[in-house]
Amino acid sequence: MLEYKESPLKSKTEAYADRITLLYDYLITNKHEHVMATQIYRSGTSIGANVMESRFAQSGADFINKLNIALKEAGETEYWLGRLYKSGKIDKRGYESMKSDNTEIVKMLVASIKTMKKKLGK
Repeated sequence: MLEYKESPLKSKTEAYADRITLLYDYLITNKHEHVMATQIYRSGTSIGANVMESRFAQSGADFINKLNIALKEAGETEYWLGRLYKSGKIDKRGYESMKSDNTEIVKMLVASIKTMKKKLGK
């Protein structure tokens, strides 16, 4: 079996997926919100799934592609967080905390993409 060094990006996106899952459960149970709950669950957990897929990329370009998909999903997640906050489904503290984590993940993704592009000479 290959030895795999735990990356900060993988750890952060897994923890974020756990938070998204708790948010989903809260929205379904307490706010009876199903549409936006499902949307944010799908996009928020997809970030980490794509980071995990990048681990098995077939090339540097494939690696970049997987991280770009994760970046797009993070953008969609930010959109749904804003809609949930504006509609009163989550409070300001929860919104700001989730958005802060999302922003940190976006920065990590952008840095990883830039690093790989530099390695590939792009």
